[in-house]
Amino acid sequence: MAMTTSLTWMQEKKLQICLGGKKFSLLCKASDHQFSSSHLFEICCNQGPILIVIYGDHVIGAYVSEDYQRETPVSILLFAFQETEISACNIGSQNPVKLFGENVYDYKNLGLIIKLWEQKVTMDLKIIKKLNLPECNNIAFQECEVFRCEDLLDTRTIQGATVLRESLLSALRTYKPYRELVHQTRILLLGPTGAGKSSFFNSVKSVFQGHVTHQALVGSGTTGITEQYRTYSIKDGKDGKSLPFILCDTMGLDKEEGMCMGDILYILKGHISDRYQFNFMKPITPGHGNWNDLPLLQDRIHCVAIILDANSVEDLSSEMVAKIKRIRREMIKCGMAHVVLLTNVDSMALIRKGDLIDIYRCMPVKLKLETVHGKLGFALSDILVVSNYTLEWTLDPVKDVLILSALQQMLRAADDFLEDLPPEETDLPPLSTS
Repeated sequence: MAMTTSLTWMQEKKLQICLGGKKFSLLCKASDHQFSSSHLFEICCNQGPILIVIYGDHVIGAYVSEDYQRETPVSILLFAFQETEISACNIGSQNPVKLFGENVYDYKNLGLIIKLWEQKVTMDLKIIKKLNLPECNNIAFQECEVFRCEDLLDTRTIQGATVLRESLLSALRTYKPYRELVHQTRILLLGPTGAGKSSFFNSVKSVFQGHVTHQALVGSGTTGITEQYRTYSIKDGKDGKSLPFILCDTMGLDKEEGMCMGDILYILKGHISDRYQFNFMKPITPGHGNWNDLPLLQDRIHCVAIILDANSVEDLSSEMVAKIKRIRREMIKCGMAHVVLLTNVDSMALIRKGDLIDIYRCMPVKLKLETVHGKLGFALSDILVVSNYTLEWTLDPVKDVLILSALQQMLRAADDFLEDLPPEETDLPPLSTS
């Protein structure tokens, strides 16, 4: 039976941040070994940095930052939780064998002694005050856990992300829309001003070009830059060929000066061409220079991505929520594939770069997905997260994997839309059933 830790997600996250981005692998629980000091010490040896966590009325512990050897002094950091906050105190270099020393009683020189056989921790009062604990030399506990500590983004993890990135790039370069009904799948980017629509296009292009690029101008905060309808075909930096998808950038869905609902519907149906200048007062009308009277399937939108800033989904105005819900109803009416893309996930509280490796399992991200699901009605499986390139000047394989994975899901959604079209809209005979 697999061991499970008693650490909460929040406590683990606080420790990761405090220790500079570590991941923890549970090595043993003292209760499984009759609270034997010698057995626990043997498990700790040669594991690299370790974390000792003790559970009683308070959660306290020690971080041993170097490989744990019998007679070699190593740097030790003590910590204690007060609910979700953490206090820490560095006690300098100590001989780690004495942490579990059964015959050591000079805790004033050590700062802390873990008496497993008594299920008690003895701690110097000065240390207790620094850790904001009740003033009591002897602290009883019920469990002690030992973890191996490794960097969240160690070399092996980065190499794994790099391999996955190359696999995704290869799959997207060779992607073909369903039954090749169109040469390029069209993905429409919609969302509030400043949510990251243009930044997502720039990020996708950057990954395929092999360097960070900023073709689409990007605004900041609530100030948008995009006032034209732009259809961006991206060329592959590897061979210069156009990739089999087009990203369509739009004006923000602002309350007062945002896109007209009429323009959105016309874009979905393929009536509006590249570089149309939006007018928030009224939608486009037939006869306009950018009006397409007879749009083909290749002119239509095949998937819509609603772009939202992960940090502000709770703050969406009632007007914005109503507008997005109306857009979603219209998409459902015409069978349009759609997803939600949460941007800026890396700037959320408690989220660090190392979390991007397994971002969908992070509690803050799960809560954001639940918020979008509850407020806007999108299925949880249709909500994607990315970290766009906004400040960086070099590519990061971990970010690239999130960007490419999101794009791949959009293309799969578009294929579902194309597959579901009635034969009269595809210009192709129905598939034979024989």
